[in-house]
Amino acid sequence: MPDDPWPKPHAHPIRAAGEAAPTSPPIASRDGHVHLDVTSNFTFLTRASHPEELVERAADHGAAAVAIVDRHSLAGSVRAHVAARERGIRAIVGTRLTLPPADPSLDVPATEPAARAARLGEILLFPTDLASYGRLCRLLTLGKRRAPKGGCDLSVHDILDHREGLVAIVRPPRALDGDAVGLLERLHRDFDADRLSLAIERTGRPGDAERSRQLVSLAEWTGVPLVATNAVLAHDPARTPLGDILACIRRGTTLAGAGRALAPNRERHLKPPGEMEALFADLPEAVRRSAEIARRTEGFSLDHLRYRYPSELVPEGLDAMAWLRELVRRGARERYPRGVPVAVERQVAHELAIIADLGYAHYFLTVHDLVAFARSRGILCQGRGAAANSAACYCLGITSVDPDRIDVLFERFVSRERNEPPD
Repeated sequence: MPDDPWPKPHAHPIRAAGEAAPTSPPIASRDGHVHLDVTSNFTFLTRASHPEELVERAADHGAAAVAIVDRHSLAGSVRAHVAARERGIRAIVGTRLTLPPADPSLDVPATEPAARAARLGEILLFPTDLASYGRLCRLLTLGKRRAPKGGCDLSVHDILDHREGLVAIVRPPRALDGDAVGLLERLHRDFDADRLSLAIERTGRPGDAERSRQLVSLAEWTGVPLVATNAVLAHDPARTPLGDILACIRRGTTLAGAGRALAPNRERHLKPPGEMEALFADLPEAVRRSAEIARRTEGFSLDHLRYRYPSELVPEGLDAMAWLRELVRRGARERYPRGVPVAVERQVAHELAIIADLGYAHYFLTVHDLVAFARSRGILCQGRGAAANSAACYCLGITSVDPDRIDVLFERFVSRERNEPPD
């Protein structure tokens, strides 16, 4: 894989406080195809292209949007968002889940996503606003907490519990048996046709024509609209051999022994909209559906995110800054039982003024709460780096460097110019 041309540090994807929310770029053509099933190399040992490469190629094709849907993750979304913003297109946020069975007796271990997806298919989920993005994050957290490392254990009930505001695309398994059809019907009852689609792909695999006929019939039977996708593995067909190597590493085998794990051709790349439209010339409604789904997601962007801290840490009747001042005052008395040095009092007053101006009281209260919890459980916990330049952190018990014994420069830790909370 070539060196990543976007090395860290990356531009921060969250706009500065007070900056107006940007207007999402509109879809260029009302009926033009938008790639919604695109997976990056953040789905480890499975895909062969960086999120930035996928966004760049989509922009080169004249697309106004492209979706990055990594497996059980939103990991590629940030880098895709930054690259898309630089190119003036929109990176659609989404994720890919292996579909759990409606019947637990059909279950496949959560640690084997490829086998599970082959048996029951996958579902792609896209938030349409900030609230649905939060629900999607909670859904992923729920699944990951239940499963061993690398897995994600979710039920159909979990997905439906978090479905409000989400748009979904089902990627059915190759074998369209009764279980797969029943699962699609179950999802359709709860998502409704407006927010649920059925993916149809034409990637040159043997039996593609028969597969298309089956999916058209399934869409008519269930009432779930078709959407044209290409199940993108890479931004360029030349990257396909690298995908084969990754598949071998994942399976612990060689190219000679990989068999059907290797890509049968080089068709699963990011194709231009015109090529996709020609490929689905007999199903123009499936092409239009991709643009419709893209428009439905315009209500959310990573630019809409903000730091949010727990409000329950502040006692009733006090505001966050007043409570922080009280905690610092108590801590200073504990740190200096013989009296707080004048220099420390001045430094604390200086720091609290900056914290108040920047509205960071909740940040310091949250860190104080985390440290207090760790200390109560005997967990080793210590503030790091520039935090040693804070008398307030010392009084709160976050650090152990006495500001009365060093020259403190709080602006190394927090400053008005940086306009973001410290790490």
